[in-house]
Amino acid sequence: MTTYQHAGIRDYNIFYREAGSRVNPTIVLLHGFPSSSHMFRDLIPQLATRFHVVAPDYLGFGYSDAPAATEFQYTFDNITAQIEELLFTTLGLKKFSIYVQDYGAPVGFRIASRHPQAIEGIVVQNGNAYLEGIGAAFEPIRPFWENRNAETEKAPRALLTRETTIFQYTHGAKNPAAVSPDSYTFDQALLDRPGNDAIQLDLFHNYTANVALYDAWHEYFRKHQPRTLILWGQNDPFFIVPGAQAFLRDLPQAEMHLIDGGHFVLEEHSEFVAGKIIGFLAKGQETEATR
Repeated sequence: MTTYQHAGIRDYNIFYREAGSRVNPTIVLLHGFPSSSHMFRDLIPQLATRFHVVAPDYLGFGYSDAPAATEFQYTFDNITAQIEELLFTTLGLKKFSIYVQDYGAPVGFRIASRHPQAIEGIVVQNGNAYLEGIGAAFEPIRPFWENRNAETEKAPRALLTRETTIFQYTHGAKNPAAVSPDSYTFDQALLDRPGNDAIQLDLFHNYTANVALYDAWHEYFRKHQPRTLILWGQNDPFFIVPGAQAFLRDLPQAEMHLIDGGHFVLEEHSEFVAGKIIGFLAKGQETEATR
C-alpha cells in the first residue's frame, strides 16, 4: 500500500509517497521537470514488493508547498538541502539507492557525492551529468542562461506551455496512445498555478550550476564506483543517448539499456524498468552478502 504524507522541513511541507516495508532496502525516486512523484505512480507498487520506496515532491512541485520565488530562493542546492533533510533527518535513512530522472539527476548526484557512504546503487533514467547529453532542444534557452532579461525569458517560458508539456511526454514514445493524458494534464495544472512561472524560470536559470558540478560528479563516479543501472529513452530530444554512453567512461561496470521511448519512459515501459531495477539491485544485495 502506498501512503501519502507530508513532513515539515525548514518551515515548509514536503510531500512524499511511501510504500513497502522499512525492513527492506530503500530506493528513493527523484522526479524530473515538469512532473512530481506522480510520474512514479505505476512504478511504486511494482517496486514495493521488494523495497521500501520513498518518492518526494520538491518544493514548488506536486503536492509540496510552493512558496513564492520572492520568499524562497529556488536553486538546486536549496531543493537538495530540503530532500537531504527529509531523507536523513526526518526518515532517518542510513543507506539507500536512488532513481534519478531529469531534475532528479542534479538533486540525486548532489546527495550521492556528499554522502557516498549512503548510496547502495544508482538508477539513471534520462538524468544527465555530461555535456554530451545536452540535446539540441536546449539551444533556444542558452541565451537565457547567458543573459537573463525579458527578451531571453521568452524561450524558457515556452517550456511552461501545455503544448510543450504534452511534447515532453509524447515525443519519441514508441506508442503515444499508451501515454496517459493524466500525466501531462496533472503536470500542466500545477505549472499553471499563479506564480509558478517565476519558480520554474529561477530553476531554469540556475541549471548552469548543475553543469558547473559535472567534473565533481565525474570524480565521485570514478572514486567510489557506485553500482549504476542506466535506463535511457533513446528518443529523448532533451537528454540524448551520448549522455547515457558517457557514464561508461567513469563507470565502466555500469549496466545500460537503451529503451524505445522518450523522456518519460515510465509512461510506456514501467514493467520493463521495474524488472531491470529489481534484478539489478538484487544482484547488488547478493554481492554484499558474499563479502
